[in-house]
Amino acid sequence: MSRAPATDGPAPPDGPALPVAGGRATATEVWRLSRGHRLRLAAVGLVGIVGTAVDLVPPVAIGYLVDRVRAGTADLGTVLTVTGVMALSAVLGAAGTALTIAHATRVFHTVLAALRERLVSRALLLPRHLVERAGTGDLISRSSDDVTAVADAAPAVIPALTVTAFTVVVSLGGLAALEWPYAAAFAVVLPVYALALRWYLRVGPRVYRAERAAMSARAQQILESQRGYATVLGFGLAEHRHRAVLTDSWSVAVLSIRARTVQSMLNARLNLGECLSLAAVLVVGFVLVDHGRSTVGGATTAMLLVLRLLGPVNQLLFVVDTLQSALASLSRMVGVVTMPMPMPMPIPPPTPVPVSGQDTEAEDTTEAGETGAVETATAVRLRGVVFHYADDGPPVLDDIGLDLPAGQHLAIVGPSGAGKTTLASVIAGVHRPDDGTVTRPRRTAVITQEVHVFAGTLRENLTLAAPGTPDPDLRAALEATGAADLLDLSPDALDTVVGTGGHPLTDAQAQQLALARLLLADPDLAILDEATAEAGSAHAERLDRAAEAVLAGRTGIVIAHRLSQAAPCDRIVVMDAGRVIETGTHDALLAADGTYARLWAVWQAGQHSGASG
Repeated sequence: MSRAPATDGPAPPDGPALPVAGGRATATEVWRLSRGHRLRLAAVGLVGIVGTAVDLVPPVAIGYLVDRVRAGTADLGTVLTVTGVMALSAVLGAAGTALTIAHATRVFHTVLAALRERLVSRALLLPRHLVERAGTGDLISRSSDDVTAVADAAPAVIPALTVTAFTVVVSLGGLAALEWPYAAAFAVVLPVYALALRWYLRVGPRVYRAERAAMSARAQQILESQRGYATVLGFGLAEHRHRAVLTDSWSVAVLSIRARTVQSMLNARLNLGECLSLAAVLVVGFVLVDHGRSTVGGATTAMLLVLRLLGPVNQLLFVVDTLQSALASLSRMVGVVTMPMPMPMPIPPPTPVPVSGQDTEAEDTTEAGETGAVETATAVRLRGVVFHYADDGPPVLDDIGLDLPAGQHLAIVGPSGAGKTTLASVIAGVHRPDDGTVTRPRRTAVITQEVHVFAGTLRENLTLAAPGTPDPDLRAALEATGAADLLDLSPDALDTVVGTGGHPLTDAQAQQLALARLLLADPDLAILDEATAEAGSAHAERLDRAAEAVLAGRTGIVIAHRLSQAAPCDRIVVMDAGRVIETGTHDALLAADGTYARLWAVWQAGQHSGASG
């Protein structure tokens, strides 16, 4: 059972996929989620700067030792002092690095957890027509593969964006304090790194977005193959589905290889920058020593600082590769979180119509004094509804007009492929009509023949529809739908675990449980889309009684799998090829001797044949 939105909203995003947030929107959302953690982030920055500053001590100490050795003033005490200072700075630097990474990681995963919760929360509220048009594989990929990609990036990205960034800044300051030409020599080579980064930012994001999109397509193919397992086996489609999954899997493989190629090309550019940096500082050091402006120890310190810089600079740029992959996933997550929810159109006030059940297409209102009919409100109204599954395909629904007074029950019948389920989906808001208007109650609930039992207790399965419902009401709902025997599955009664890992339920029991959920939800409009079709004839009468109990006192639409479900309804609509070809009561349609009468005769003959067999 699922809740349908009140009315159809604005058009979905261009293209079939769910939206992807831009860089500014992603940064804004992450900044918003960091609220409450910003003081800790500031402390992380301070500890990082202090820790990296301490790490400047070893190069300076080694340079000092070199100068003392050249001057002939170094002794054992000098060596021991330098060694002790270097050991102490290593310990303090490692402690600062550990604290920085630990606290940054904690903030990172806290923000990521909040983002994932928002993603799941928003995904559960998305109109079903948006999700189905994009493909559930896309949504699943965003809440699993993309979250994993962002989480897995943490070990590489967090050190690069904290300790490494601080190291670069502090080391450049140290070079400038030593002799400004050393810093200038390194700065001259920085454009090489800038050009490498510019090239990567132009190429990398596009490659990673394509890779993530291919992963979504692969997930959709796998999901459809699993969901349609019975159909795949029944129609011998295993090889076809295998090829479809294989094709999308190869697309992922090709794009992954392309991403790794981009990564290797970035690495080559970084190696070039490293070579030029060392050469530039060596030349400047030689010139400065030759002119007496620097000592050999100072040149040694400069070289050690540059060597110490090259690793962090390369790591910072190289991790951009991982960062871009994570940002591609992050922007897909934020795209769902920040996508505007369709604004419900105002529900028009109820329109009085005759309750006779006859077609009221000509006039929506009739004065009781002239016709003698009692008037009530219209619960469902369709005008000129057209729907296509593909833009260039034939219409599945063609110019459907329909009125259903509040409190009445409507049955929709017709041959397979007539458009019955599609019409129910359009009325429920699962699909948006390509043309025409649909009006329905705000509180609409749907049960299809594919019901689901959630892993958990009976109570948890029932209160999904109505949280906080007391146990007596839950028991009453089970009794009303003929499912009271579910309480006898174990001594735990409502605490009996069902679904995966618990007591397995038959198809009939699962459908009764779904009907009980609907009864507890108490919608204004209940749509049963062949909701009692899966259990087989052995339980048909029992399920029909349960459906009648659920529909009692509320507006209902029944997609009738068995014509015995249609006969008691106040009105029957007969569909064929996406159009309404007959409408009326059971008796009136039999008297008309049209399509419904022929369907009824065939169904009756089948019932007598089954009984005699």
